[in-house]
Amino acid sequence: MASVKVISTSTIHAANKASTVEEEIQLTPWDLQLLLVDPIQKGLLYRNDPVTPPIIIQHLKHSLSSTLSFFPPLAGRLSVTEHDDNTSSVSVICNNSGALFVHAVAGDYSVNDIVSSVYTPHFVHSLFPLNRVRNHEGTTKPLLAVQVTELNDGYFIGCTMNHVVGDGTSFWHFMNSWAEISRGSEKLSKPPVLERWFLDSGHGCSASAIRVPLTKEKMIQSGYYGFVSELQRERVFHFSKDKIAELKTKAKAEIEGESKNKISSLQALLTHLWRSVVRNQGLEPDEEVNYRLLIGGRGRMKSPALAENYFGNAVQDGTVSMKVKELLEGGLGKGALEMRKIVDLHTEEKMKSYYRGWVKNPRLLTEGGMAGNALVTSSSPRFDVYGNDFGWGKPVAVRSGAGNKSHGKITVFAGAEDGVDIEVCLSYEILEAMGNDRGFMDAVSLRRLISN
Repeated sequence: MASVKVISTSTIHAANKASTVEEEIQLTPWDLQLLLVDPIQKGLLYRNDPVTPPIIIQHLKHSLSSTLSFFPPLAGRLSVTEHDDNTSSVSVICNNSGALFVHAVAGDYSVNDIVSSVYTPHFVHSLFPLNRVRNHEGTTKPLLAVQVTELNDGYFIGCTMNHVVGDGTSFWHFMNSWAEISRGSEKLSKPPVLERWFLDSGHGCSASAIRVPLTKEKMIQSGYYGFVSELQRERVFHFSKDKIAELKTKAKAEIEGESKNKISSLQALLTHLWRSVVRNQGLEPDEEVNYRLLIGGRGRMKSPALAENYFGNAVQDGTVSMKVKELLEGGLGKGALEMRKIVDLHTEEKMKSYYRGWVKNPRLLTEGGMAGNALVTSSSPRFDVYGNDFGWGKPVAVRSGAGNKSHGKITVFAGAEDGVDIEVCLSYEILEAMGNDRGFMDAVSLRRLISN
């Protein structure tokens, strides 16, 4: 069986450490709730170019070092302080311990093995570093790890970032910045805002350390239960801009009143996907099904303001609950409107209320708690995935690793040319049924591969 062979591993330190003082960054409820789950794992696929692999490796190491100077938390480690009441305080220490850089070779695999397969090959998970590592292990494990793997006609840059340090917006902000530095820029067009966002002390949510109901031992005992099992598969469906517009028009036509004008293209698309999944599960009409949406706070928090370039976590989830018959018989518009309602409920005050409540009663997310009879969407088509040109052309595809993958995980990316790609993690049987579901597949488009 073909394998991924590691050629070398090295530690990359920030090129310019401004001070010998180790800055400590206190973490927010949005950060701390992620201690027991997996890091973010996203990767970019490139075709070969005239530049030889050794030059690429050295250049990426050098540019990564320069980029870490702008993102000191990613070169640091987590620090856990235990208290007498069986709680702990967790922070990030910007001590420049460094990021992990792995150079690997998988010469038996090609670009087309990844982009042309109906189901994502399992070997793709081996293109990411720090597999089976939980976020709380960032006390000794790097908070950022990169693996550059040479394929026989291209290469893959797999990146693993500790989720406690940042969310998807922060992840792609870093990747975009690294690509910008790699292309020759000495400054960033969008410098990160590193200061953590806290409510004022009058609400009990100041920048002092927030305690979580865990000891170091309990963190270790939480174990590892994630990773995509052999019973689950992953498939990427591409929806063109025109097909998405058709779905939105259909959804709006099924809704009366002004509410129809609030439905977004993404809500119509996700509802189309949700209905197919439910339709092909053989559920009872009165059974309840759920869809968890991740809702960003950067555009909602005004007092105090949350910067667009804020580097950290600023996401809360909202759950859409419907009965099977309501979702399937109510048409595309009904489900899309219910998604819209949940998004609208997440006002600034609601997000602040969750924030305050979490400090009083911390609740840590677990893999099991994120799963269940629900679909869970992460990432966003707004992220600039295909702008990551490191100097040798833009990527031809994006894939995610095994981290935080469970039955029902939906990952949304911008399409390579237009539209949206949706990566779906479900059982093989359900994905096969969806592939044979004409009502669903009529909106799926063939993806034209781009070459550099």
